[in-house]
Amino acid sequence: MLETALANPLLSAATAVTRPVETVTRLWDMRVFRRELRRPPCPYEVDPAWERHLHEHLGAAWPCPFCAEVQALWPQVLEPLKARGVDVGPDSFRGWNDGDPGLVRAIWCLIRHQRPSRVVETGVARGFTSRFILEALSRNSSGRLWSIDLPPVDRQAQAEVGMAVGDLYRDSWSLIRGTSRLRLPGVLKAVGRVDLFVHDSLHSERNVRFELDRVWPALKPGAAVVVDDVDVNYGFRSFTLSRAPAAALVCEAEPIRPDARRFNQKGLFGVAFKPEGGPSA
Repeated sequence: MLETALANPLLSAATAVTRPVETVTRLWDMRVFRRELRRPPCPYEVDPAWERHLHEHLGAAWPCPFCAEVQALWPQVLEPLKARGVDVGPDSFRGWNDGDPGLVRAIWCLIRHQRPSRVVETGVARGFTSRFILEALSRNSSGRLWSIDLPPVDRQAQAEVGMAVGDLYRDSWSLIRGTSRLRLPGVLKAVGRVDLFVHDSLHSERNVRFELDRVWPALKPGAAVVVDDVDVNYGFRSFTLSRAPAAALVCEAEPIRPDARRFNQKGLFGVAFKPEGGPSA
């Protein structure tokens, strides 16, 4: 993101004039993110049976019949973008990744089993994860998604934001543009109770903790937070140690091609459940 800004000084200057607070927030967050990258990787312990354990926590059968829905839907979402010449997968959207099948499957099963009414997501990019969330809500015949996304500086990238959703599900999707630091508190105030939260915005510990610490009091007991790319920072680890969730899983991602930037060529994501009947904070 910072490289894009430096390569487009006129666009950066225009953004600074029209959205000065957002610009300062964006640059400061990137500075902190770069400083955090100097730390050694967080030693997460991966659960190789995370899908079975996820369903055991939900009280749902395993193998899960809903997983087949994701498998059938995946090419329907992917192929139209590829037909338009869009590169998908790791490091394909200005250094960021599209949602991978493992992450999407976890979110899909959470929605299909728990039937959330209010889903909040940070980070959209091309909208792979957003599309699957909206499809799952549609199959449940209820629910709404609020997505917060910081628009890229590059105008071509801006045009790709949410393209996997397109004009579908506009009646059940609210796309809020800006940083989560500026927009998330207002969204939480408007939404009230949150039934599922997905973090996929800037992957710094500072940002992960900001989002999770604010969402947790609004999260329905028994509901989940899903955090993508937990291996990039210590945020998921420090959060789960401080909050003692009912269950926390560290899961291996399934990118459609190897991600050379990751220690395992795949990456990790995490799922944590708020205790039933526990404290709200």
